[in-house]
Amino acid sequence: MKKSTRQAYGEALVELGQQNKNIVVLDADLSKSTKTDLFKKAFPDRHINVGIAEADLIGTAAGFATCGKIPFASSFAMFAAGRAFEQIRNTVAYPKLNVKIAPSHAGVSVGEDGGSHQSVEDMAIMRSIPGMVVLCPCDAVETKKMIFAAAEYEGPVYIRMGRLDVETVLEDNYEFQIGLANTLREGTDVSIVSCGLMTQEALKAADILAEEGISVRVINSGSVKPLDGETILKAAQETKFIVTAEEHSVIGGLGAAVSEFLSETHPTLIKKVGIYDAFGQSGKGQELLEKYELTADKLVAVIRENLKK
Repeated sequence: MKKSTRQAYGEALVELGQQNKNIVVLDADLSKSTKTDLFKKAFPDRHINVGIAEADLIGTAAGFATCGKIPFASSFAMFAAGRAFEQIRNTVAYPKLNVKIAPSHAGVSVGEDGGSHQSVEDMAIMRSIPGMVVLCPCDAVETKKMIFAAAEYEGPVYIRMGRLDVETVLEDNYEFQIGLANTLREGTDVSIVSCGLMTQEALKAADILAEEGISVRVINSGSVKPLDGETILKAAQETKFIVTAEEHSVIGGLGAAVSEFLSETHPTLIKKVGIYDAFGQSGKGQELLEKYELTADKLVAVIRENLKK
């Protein structure tokens, strides 16, 4: 079954809103795109459209948080993380307010909207903010689990979601916890640490390489910050090298987080599959993923090449 993480987000908000009257949802005139329109239909008195004004979006969300509400603020990732950076830093993170920043349309799979709207830097920006939790779900199941976990967590959280429909790869009984990764496939030769839609590609790559007798461990690291150091360290100790996979710049994202951690704990060969110092461009989402080599085939090629070495 295929479903976008943004669609799962909208559905999760409705369920969450039914359980908790303190949930409020804010949007910057993009509720149909971010799918918060589902919450608006269910709870019109708890949904606020601030207009095309992301700074106001975050400032208003901060205000709600000071009154005991749990605000989820949504826009496109480019504008939530980029345009409203100062408000997120100074108005939300600095006073440690309980605001959940939950944008959609991250990465090049946004498609035809083009490079101006395809955020490939947002996790790096959010990771750099003290005290900010950064999450990136791989499918609809993980999205729902993350939204509920974020609501229960006291403090600022950034949840990165996408536009493209993606295959559901996790079971309904999947458990998510902030700060923990999940090993989806055991392996002894190499480990892939992934997040977002690259987890699906990692699983495909593991299947392809299994036919060649290559054992690949697949670790879904939906919690990018805090990173699950214990699981990453175990993979570094038990497999030959690590490949990271993300629909984000290799500068400052998941690959950087893994590299930073292992450089101080267990120096290991790390190969990053991601976007290399480039903007996105207009095109169909799936075609752009192939152009930027965010595919199982690329993961397979990287693993084959480095196993030979």
